[in-house]
Amino acid sequence: MTHTSADLPTAAELRNIAVAAAHAAGYPLKEAFRSHMEVELKTSAHDLVTVWDRQTETTLIDLLSGAVPDSRFTGEEGGSHGEGRVEWIIDPIDGTSNFAHGFAMFSVSVAAAVDDAVLAGVVYDPINGWTFSADDDAAYLAVGDGPEEVLSPTSKAGVPEANLSLLTNFPGVWVVEKYGVDALQTFGTLVTTYATVRRIVSGALELCHLAAGWSDAVINCRTSPWDVAAAQLVLRRAGGRFLPFGVRGSQTWDGTETEDLHLAPGYVGLGPGVQAPTSEYVVARFVRRDA
Repeated sequence: MTHTSADLPTAAELRNIAVAAAHAAGYPLKEAFRSHMEVELKTSAHDLVTVWDRQTETTLIDLLSGAVPDSRFTGEEGGSHGEGRVEWIIDPIDGTSNFAHGFAMFSVSVAAAVDDAVLAGVVYDPINGWTFSADDDAAYLAVGDGPEEVLSPTSKAGVPEANLSLLTNFPGVWVVEKYGVDALQTFGTLVTTYATVRRIVSGALELCHLAAGWSDAVINCRTSPWDVAAAQLVLRRAGGRFLPFGVRGSQTWDGTETEDLHLAPGYVGLGPGVQAPTSEYVVARFVRRDA
């Protein structure tokens, strides 16, 4: 079904459209993974792009605009374009460095927003066959061709930080270059505070792991809307929290959840019931403020 501007899709319809597009665009990545590919540097050796990033984004735009002509797009590779009411926020390969280096932790991320509020989204991991998605009603996980299950992990209210698992890309190159030893010592504090600290460097999948109850907290001090737009909705619909921090342009976030929280340059993601004051302190201190 094709929707016009007079017939704005519901959140559930937007989710279904996003899931279908992510599957179609993401399937070729299964064949491309661990094959020979040309890799280019965008800003540094830590910031890569492949032909598959561009091809996947083009496919997504074609499919989404075909389903919803009243669309505009914000993509990691193609920037912002279009004038439609529905904004599709696209990361064709979240975790490009993992994809390029043969590490199976990357995803296709698509979110649908109206008036800066994300209404639906999908994070598709083509290698593991995981499809995380969310709309107004709930968050869902489908494995392979199996049925969708509602995500509702057990609350960890009252669990001390010493028993929690943390996912993060902190400190990252930007933080180390700016703060030096201070950043490395702070990472040491995280390592000694939490039961485990893992750096998988795929923001969307990290947040979805929280939504599934596979980890407990995520922190990021430098991110972009396409990295988190879909995944933060999955996390929140599963009962978790997404606390935005930092400054982007004239907007400031202090950890209070807002409708436009996906635009913030830093965040703390928390599973249901989780309290992680050390994580909140680290992000508030090191988040990028000139994004």
